[in-house]
Amino acid sequence: MTQSSNRLFDELARLATDAAGAAQGVRREMETVVKTQIERFIKDMDVATREEVEVLREMVAAVREENERLEARVAALEAKLGQSEPSKLTTS
Repeated sequence: MTQSSNRLFDELARLATDAAGAAQGVRREMETVVKTQIERFIKDMDVATREEVEVLREMVAAVREENERLEARVAALEAKLGQSEPSKLTTS
């Protein structure tokens, strides 16, 4: 009886091991399917990627710096114009 019990336990252990392996395979397959569906959904939404956002952030910073530089230049030119010809300066 002990040999048949050992064989039964061995078969149960093998069956449990096979079931665990199958469950891991199903889990990996489900993760792949879900990930693919989420990526497709995001792509269909036309969401910007991280790289695109970083490029835009750099462009905005460069434009902001250029704008500040031009504002300072305009202010200097207006001040210069105001000193040499105060009657032609118009304000809005």
